[in-house]
Amino acid sequence: MNLSFHSNFSVYIEGMIAQKHALGSPYRWDSQILLQFDRFCVERFSKEKDLTDEIGLSWATIRPEESQKSFYYRLAPIRELARYMNRSGIPAYVIPTDICKDGPRYIPHIFTDQELKAFFDAADRIPFSKQNPIRHIIVPVIFRVIYCCGLRPAEARKLTVRDVNLETGTLNIQESKCHKGRIVMLSPDVLDLCREYRRKILTFSFENPYFFPNSHNSLYSCSWLDSMFWKCWEYSSINSFQGNRPRVYDFRHTFATKRLYLWLKEGKDLSSLLPYLSAYLGHARFAHTAYYIHLVPEFYPQMAKMDFGRYASLLPEVTL
Repeated sequence: MNLSFHSNFSVYIEGMIAQKHALGSPYRWDSQILLQFDRFCVERFSKEKDLTDEIGLSWATIRPEESQKSFYYRLAPIRELARYMNRSGIPAYVIPTDICKDGPRYIPHIFTDQELKAFFDAADRIPFSKQNPIRHIIVPVIFRVIYCCGLRPAEARKLTVRDVNLETGTLNIQESKCHKGRIVMLSPDVLDLCREYRRKILTFSFENPYFFPNSHNSLYSCSWLDSMFWKCWEYSSINSFQGNRPRVYDFRHTFATKRLYLWLKEGKDLSSLLPYLSAYLGHARFAHTAYYIHLVPEFYPQMAKMDFGRYASLLPEVTL
């Protein structure tokens, strides 16, 4: 995607986009917003060479029928641009973050180790069903793949047999959220699990193209996955939980939060590792990955004394 910028800020916009690409981010959607901003500057501030508060606040005016969420996303790349210019020694006005209130952030349920063990033990005990004779084979594997690979639930449901390479141990995640595909590596134990699972499925002579097939030659629905989740939760005898009601999607949140927790505990440099996690998770923006940094001290109190502010300049916009 070749975009052409023509404002007096074009060199900085192009430089920031190039930096994002070098870090492994496709940066497609933010680039489109920067293109809109570039045209905005050409039309209204063609002679202005400094990114002033007048330009920033003019851009930070909510449009008719524009939602708060869309407004938030439209401001974020311009804030990043200003910070990029400041780091390059060019004074630029940073739009205040409190100019747009995106509402209270949803706090996902982060599974404890005890909850994970109880849940997967229960998944292994899902009884045989005459209506769906392979349910007891699929349920323990699909939830482990979602958690261990940090997948979105829909990504797991939509996996085809061709998407899962049991020789190389890779999952080909087709275009998912924000039309972004990626390759996910399976750990050795998950690869062994998937190989054994596939061997069992083939004994039923299914010709279904999906890796997790239903009995109607198609893929399972979201509601089916949710119902299986709560059946496992019921069998696990977990009587209570902290925070918001658990969801299948929270396996992905737990995967990301635990990975960051381990890196921080080991003293690893997040500035070099976070782009890899962002690419692995298929995030369109690094800010979505940065969200989990803020969850670590909440769910792992022993990390609360760490200086998380040091990562604010790395990934300034945090939302989910």
